[in-house]
Amino acid sequence: MKHLRIALLLCLMPFLGVQAQDEAEVLAPKFGYLSYNAVFERMPEYQQAQEAFAQLKAKYDAEAVHSEEEFQRKFAEFLQGQKDFPASIMQKRQAELQDLMEKSVSFRQQSRDLLRKAEADLQKPVATALDEAIQAVGAEMSLDFVLNTDGNSLPFINPQVGVDVTKAVLVKLGIEQPEAATELTEETQPEAESE
Repeated sequence: MKHLRIALLLCLMPFLGVQAQDEAEVLAPKFGYLSYNAVFERMPEYQQAQEAFAQLKAKYDAEAVHSEEEFQRKFAEFLQGQKDFPASIMQKRQAELQDLMEKSVSFRQQSRDLLRKAEADLQKPVATALDEAIQAVGAEMSLDFVLNTDGNSLPFINPQVGVDVTKAVLVKLGIEQPEAATELTEETQPEAESE
């Protein structure tokens, strides 16, 4: 009886292993991964946003240069005339220079804040389009989630478990074309062995 149990257990071992493996596959999450930034920066809308941002930044930079030149001009005039100015004019010119300097510093800070907000506003629709494409690809591929590999947060992903969805997302965004399905033609089909 004892030998019969052992024999029966040995016969069932391969089936138990397959069942355990199937259950592990069902329980293991199916996930995708991609570099969000790499895809984001390949989007044409991102390039357009960058160009619009560069133009806006150039305008702010030009205005900052204009303010600085005006301050330098007035400061040079002040230095040249300070020997000849009466005390009241000297104080007035010093106050003007102080006011120009404060306005210049304030403008630079406001410019930085406005440029940060403008960049975020320009990139928001690009990020929304990318997020929607990732969600669509994830749903089409029946993935549980998609991981972002940026920032070296995932130094290793087992390619047998995870799926690189970069190409699929680029296709969904229309940046790349889907690869044509390879069809076997008469020329590429293996010839039937003659008997």
